[in-house]
Amino acid sequence: MKARLRARAKALRKGLDLMALSQEAARHLARFLQEQGVQHILLYHPLPHELDPRPVVGLYPARYYLPKVSGESLSVHPWEGPLVPGPFGLWEPGSPAVDPGVLDAVVVPGLAFDRQGRRLGHGKGFYDRFLKGLSPRVLTVGLVPKLLVLEELPEEPWDVRVRCLATEEGIWCP
Repeated sequence: MKARLRARAKALRKGLDLMALSQEAARHLARFLQEQGVQHILLYHPLPHELDPRPVVGLYPARYYLPKVSGESLSVHPWEGPLVPGPFGLWEPGSPAVDPGVLDAVVVPGLAFDRQGRRLGHGKGFYDRFLKGLSPRVLTVGLVPKLLVLEELPEEPWDVRVRCLATEEGIWCP
């Protein structure tokens, strides 16, 4: 079922102007993060088919971090210095890891999300394992084109929902 949904999400993304959608979504996201007063924010370096959260950095002054794949989990690193190639075609920080407890917010990538905050990822479980270990006070926001906010996605016991969604049309917190 999830494999079929992943294929559908990838097909729906074809032809989308991800750069324009990323700029619009980042504008809404930056305003929302500022309204929430968060100062320590984990972004991600996008894969070619994902919305890019990096424009937020120029729109809202805060302390930013990037994840790094470490074995079966994600570690948190300050976004400073050069990025280095990592697994899965991702660019990762070369800075030392910090305690994830410093984070106020996490911007989460996904192929699709549903209106209840369920996420369809790539099936490796990195973000679910990472999000499960965070304090409930940490704001989690899925970044996704509005076209890929689906009515309902299947949910496994290990899946972790995000609290809000950011799209090119605005912020949605179920």
